[in-house]
Amino acid sequence: MSTTRPYSPGDRGPESGDGGASGVSGDGVTPGGGAPPGGVAAPSARRQARRLSFDGESGVVPLARDFTRQALYAWGWLPAASADRRAAAEDVLLVVSELVTNACLHAEGPDELWIACDSKVLRVEVSDRGTGQPAPRTPHRAGRPGGHGMFIVQRLCLDWGVVRTPGVAGKTVWAELGAPA
Repeated sequence: MSTTRPYSPGDRGPESGDGGASGVSGDGVTPGGGAPPGGVAAPSARRQARRLSFDGESGVVPLARDFTRQALYAWGWLPAASADRRAAAEDVLLVVSELVTNACLHAEGPDELWIACDSKVLRVEVSDRGTGQPAPRTPHRAGRPGGHGMFIVQRLCLDWGVVRTPGVAGKTVWAELGAPA
């Protein structure tokens, strides 16, 4: 389902007091989301988060996939104990690839990837400086190359949307996927 709602139920809300983290942050567990400054916490049912800055990086799509795969291992999504769990992890990697690719193609590249999970939902956010509004191409033409990114995101995710901050260039595209059972 596509949405124009900036935040979904149970989201992390507006970023507050994160200190402008850049680079790769470690696993973190905090009640309100985001990684604790300089800390690594043990996995639990509370939200765990990681952040990757793309500042000065090249090859951002494989970088984003590798970063996400490492998080999935740290959070126990991988190695997968069943085909369903493996499919859930592959869906996350595909959504990350699509959102980062869209930022590359339509928004001068991504600025940051933020991923977080709790026991029920994994949230992916990709920030960029673009002005466009992502949307699934309609009508969707399955047999034609290209234009499938947001259609894939829409099909695989529980929900997705776009957040814009007034007075700030760019946007954050977010998507949420269900945690494997």
